[in-house]
Amino acid sequence: MKIQQRSLLLAALAAAVSACTGTAPVAAPGPSAAAPYDVLIRNGLIVDGTGSPWYRGDVALRGDRIAAVGQLRAAQARDTIDATGLVVSPGWIDMLGHSEYPLLRDGRAISKIMQGITSEITGEVTSVVPVNANTLRELGRDSVPWSDLDGYFAALEQARPAINLGTFVTVGSVRRYAMGDANRAPTAAELDTMRAHVAAAMEDGAMGLSSGLIYTPASFATTEEVIELNKVAARYGGGYASHIRSEGDRLVEAVNEAIRIGEEGGNWVQIHHLKASGRANWGKMVPAVAAIEAARARGVDVTADQYPYPASGTGLDATIPNWAHAGGTDSLLARLADPTTRARLREELTGGGTDWRIGTSAGGPSGVMIAGVSTDSLRRYQGMRLSEVAEARGQEVVDALFDILLADRANTSAIYFSMSEEDIEYGMRQPWMMVGIDAGARAADSTVTGKPHPRAYGSFPRILCRYVRERNVITLPDAIRRFTSLPAARVGLDDRGVLKEGMFADLTIFDPNTVCDRATFEVPVQTSVGIVHVIVNGVPVVRGGAVTGERPGRALRRAGAR
Repeated sequence: MKIQQRSLLLAALAAAVSACTGTAPVAAPGPSAAAPYDVLIRNGLIVDGTGSPWYRGDVALRGDRIAAVGQLRAAQARDTIDATGLVVSPGWIDMLGHSEYPLLRDGRAISKIMQGITSEITGEVTSVVPVNANTLRELGRDSVPWSDLDGYFAALEQARPAINLGTFVTVGSVRRYAMGDANRAPTAAELDTMRAHVAAAMEDGAMGLSSGLIYTPASFATTEEVIELNKVAARYGGGYASHIRSEGDRLVEAVNEAIRIGEEGGNWVQIHHLKASGRANWGKMVPAVAAIEAARARGVDVTADQYPYPASGTGLDATIPNWAHAGGTDSLLARLADPTTRARLREELTGGGTDWRIGTSAGGPSGVMIAGVSTDSLRRYQGMRLSEVAEARGQEVVDALFDILLADRANTSAIYFSMSEEDIEYGMRQPWMMVGIDAGARAADSTVTGKPHPRAYGSFPRILCRYVRERNVITLPDAIRRFTSLPAARVGLDDRGVLKEGMFADLTIFDPNTVCDRATFEVPVQTSVGIVHVIVNGVPVVRGGAVTGERPGRALRRAGAR
């Protein structure tokens, strides 16, 4: 009787409210009236991204969000995925990719989604903004259909990528916009121009400022110049990321420079692909980590990322001394063709001997592998070591190097076998270490030419296979934390990176017993195994280990940006 009286009282109250407001009362739906979920993932081993141990449960999705997590036995859904024996985790975040242009050409992002990546952060040496003739020339483009980051994001979403993508704005691009590839300090007006473009990108949602201080033209910038630009990013709540100025002989000094830039700028610091490069520098990961820990102890928020391979990948032109790059690619090629300058370069690279300074960090020319070329006549060298190329051409290594760069207009990519496994594992054990594969999205078929670095296809599964399951370097929950909540928090993605109600529905579902990389340096174009389902913004892009063709990715903006 009391329940009936209470119901009548509530009905009368609703009628009174309706009379006053002119609206009809709306009945609250009972449990049976609730709409079914769109996707229900049942009976998975949930690793939620926080570092907590796994537990068995279900995850329900509605639209592009996670609607519920837990024991959802009575729940109904339009689509059900049986995750028995599989780990269900938040979607994995690549802290350093280069997919800003590849996604516009091929939005499928096969190499990314087939290793569990749902989101990528890009912008290291160059960025999609600002745009003028200077920046377009070095990218080999005549034009792009955007003038600001908002415009780029519109073009990205029109291309319908399979993954989400956010970006930094870079020192290299704002410097090139303002002053080309000049090897000098900027004027006051040029520095103001650079500041303005950093501010514009930050207003449109850039994650912060990034610098590739080993590459021109950012390599021409002083520490003080970068600090001035970083102060602008800091005002908007963004951070500072860096491919530091040295990864070898002056590794610790370069780490401390990055820390100083963040400390004086007043923001967080991300050191990209932290490594100790060159046999003479193996073991320097220990003092590099100590420098980071010392900064963290005094309150500087410093973190890093790495890829799990003992070889790096970059342009073959990285072997050429920095001064020869001044003025950009055309100037470099002119110097390589000029007999006098070529003689000077020969002397610097060989010391009057036989190419002993070429590929020093990789142990010499035999440690440098030609990965990719743009000129058909050079394709036969892909996969060969530089020493082998010189022998095949009947040249000294230094001449083969110069002539290949000239013939390929400095577009040749190379792999440098320069790191130790001990340093990789020591870095990986640090709780602030994330994963950045340093490679853009690629197809996984015969359209891929050359020998790309295997990190493009296998980095995340390789960590779970080699460093979690086989070598016990880190635990599974901690690996997933480094893949998800740690990078999401780093760049201000407040609604991704953790499996909980209300977050965006990015999920990676994998077999913990079989997940592994297959890509090798010899045969790199191979997707990983054990990645069973991948969901981006509520839509499966990988289902049962196969690509679905769906492309629901979105632009990612820093939290608080418009």
